[in-house]
Amino acid sequence: MKYVIIGGDAAGMSAAMQIVRAKQNHDITVLERGEIYSYGQCGLPYTISGIVDEPEDVIARSVETFRNKYGINAKINHNVTNVDQDNKEVHGTITTTGEPFKYEYDKLLIASGASPVNPNWDGIDLSGIFHVKTIPDTKDILSYLKKDVKNVTIVGGGYIGLEMAENFKEIGKNVTIIQRGHQLMSPFDSDMAKLIHNEAEKQNINVVFGESVTGFSGIEKVEKVITDQNEYPTDLAIVSIGIKPNTQFLNDEFEFGEIGELIVNEYMQTNVKDVYAAGDCASQFNKVKQKNDYVPLGTHANKQGMIAGQNLAGESVTFKGMTGTSILKFLDLQIGRTGLSEKEANDLSLNYDSVTITTRPVAGYYSDEETLTVKLVFEKETKHLLGGQIIGHKGVDKRIDVLATALFHNMTTVALLDLDLSYAPPFNGVWDPIQQAAKRTL
Repeated sequence: MKYVIIGGDAAGMSAAMQIVRAKQNHDITVLERGEIYSYGQCGLPYTISGIVDEPEDVIARSVETFRNKYGINAKINHNVTNVDQDNKEVHGTITTTGEPFKYEYDKLLIASGASPVNPNWDGIDLSGIFHVKTIPDTKDILSYLKKDVKNVTIVGGGYIGLEMAENFKEIGKNVTIIQRGHQLMSPFDSDMAKLIHNEAEKQNINVVFGESVTGFSGIEKVEKVITDQNEYPTDLAIVSIGIKPNTQFLNDEFEFGEIGELIVNEYMQTNVKDVYAAGDCASQFNKVKQKNDYVPLGTHANKQGMIAGQNLAGESVTFKGMTGTSILKFLDLQIGRTGLSEKEANDLSLNYDSVTITTRPVAGYYSDEETLTVKLVFEKETKHLLGGQIIGHKGVDKRIDVLATALFHNMTTVALLDLDLSYAPPFNGVWDPIQQAAKRTL
């Protein structure tokens, strides 16, 4: 059996390792257009502040390890340009030489990931303008920071934008975030986003709302960010306005979602025979929405890759779905969410309600220094939990994971009161904050 995998990062190598473990004699070829395998992209912002020493520290396994220890034909600089599903062939070009290549497969996994959106703005090619997606991206930023960089402008107020803002602030840079909309972190409801805005203001990060970037100006290197309303002097700019699935090399016989992600079933199969997909190039089934969604996170990529690999190796394993759980550190705040926001519930025409409380993450008499704001979204009549958002100074991770588990098992807010959650004054009150919020739904 010839296995070909397009993409050598989280989903692709999770799948490859499942085949290695299941098949004593395996024939696995991985085609990676870059030169680095299996690395943790989410750790890259923290190399800016030095919390992570070097960009290479986020590499889980080297190319040589996959080749020499596991017997995988791990290729680098192999850019796939076409999949011929009729003849079961993958075609492409070696980026360093321009030489074409062709590999035949019996089963194919597309784990090609996603790339940052690169808008066609004036001056986008000036020196000093960066994306944050790969280890080479990060090394380029670190090298550029050796120059006289005082002012940093971040275009986009999502996860990467806020993480980069924090880490630039940590090394003493003046940071401006330009957000086209009217709130940071658009997956959150506006009332919760205000807590994030307050933190940015408190920490002297300048946030500009309601302006659209149209270009950059400068002589050879970036000197200004131009919006539809103003100009902002800058020494370095980060463009972080979203990602797009790397599926442009596939023909229209494949089924795609709204932004180009491959639609897969619970076995990670595409609509094309013997072709699977996983990770940031694929859809994920949302258990709360009960439909396919696109929430590209490392957790989903590794899980989908593992399941795809098991099925490629002949097992029958299903992806049970996700609830869209994520967490972020932004300066002194922890920011977590899972399930649906009010906006999403409204878009789905659900009969929902919500409660929001601000309380303490520990027993009040133990410490009154930190706060925790908990928002629950739930069905009005049945009290079924639909989602949760939590922002505070500590303990967000503990609570958001409880809510994610509750969502996965279709629990009600009433059932949250029955949970036997841990209690000791340094960690919690006798009623956990999510239970305090759940009481308000009765």
